[in-house]
Amino acid sequence: MSESKELYLLRRRPPSEKVVDVSFKYVAVTLASMVAVVLFAILIVVFWGSLESMGRYGLEFLVTSNWNPVDDEYGAFTAIYGTIVTSLLSLLIAVPLGVGTAVFITENIIPLRIRNVIGVMVELLAAIPSVVLGLWAIFVMEPFIRPFLEFLYATFKWLPIFSSPPIGPGTAPAILILVVMILPIITSISRDSLNQVPDKLRQAAYGVGTTRWGAILNVLLPAAISGIVGGVMLALGRAMGETMAVTMIIGNSNNFSPSLLAPGNTIAAMLANQFGEADGGQVSSLMYAAFILMILSLAVNVFAQWLVKRLSLKY
Repeated sequence: MSESKELYLLRRRPPSEKVVDVSFKYVAVTLASMVAVVLFAILIVVFWGSLESMGRYGLEFLVTSNWNPVDDEYGAFTAIYGTIVTSLLSLLIAVPLGVGTAVFITENIIPLRIRNVIGVMVELLAAIPSVVLGLWAIFVMEPFIRPFLEFLYATFKWLPIFSSPPIGPGTAPAILILVVMILPIITSISRDSLNQVPDKLRQAAYGVGTTRWGAILNVLLPAAISGIVGGVMLALGRAMGETMAVTMIIGNSNNFSPSLLAPGNTIAAMLANQFGEADGGQVSSLMYAAFILMILSLAVNVFAQWLVKRLSLKY
């Protein structure tokens, strides 16, 4: 084996092959570098546009919720709060559903044909445009869940998160539409991760006498956890940056309320609603909000890379 490798390394290569190899190397490096260049260019443009607002408000911009273009006073706390709350709560609902669906369609629980149909339906859900999901949320989902939201208000209105009556668009419907949008991402990546687990691990678990769910919980999920976590973090980034569907159903209110039943706002929705008509200090404040959203997204991606690497080394 070593002799054949030495002969391969000592073979005579034609000049054309060397030119192709060197050209491919430089083209690959150039294209890969362009991604970083574009990312830093966007970050610099957004940062430069937000300098006026940064100098005027500083970190106070992050903790005040007075967004008033008439008086030229701005604070993004309501949008930041809405972005974080909608993203995390949608993830809290979507992760058990997505991972559970992935387990259901990868394990031999139902016939293969039915599992394939379910997998195709999940992938088709990801292909639905967000504006269509927004319309569905307005005309179908929100009227359907309103009696349940009214029940939550009537029963738990002493809690701050249910302290306002549901009047239509609000944070809770936005959370549910985000669940629909990120569910295919979590399910697809979790399914691929589970399919890559060697079958010998499953058979070994059965060989020592474990049950089906014992093998799933103690062997398969730990073995696929790095890929599943990567999918969850990708879904979190999608939820934080989702614009159209959330804009159509969240209510777009800059008045802060901790209640999930009240209208709210997110950074992406605020940018979509106001940037086209903004001028003066409002443009800089919107740029500042966009810069915050980019920093949040970057932090999520860095944390995801670190977590996936740690879990890969552990399992």
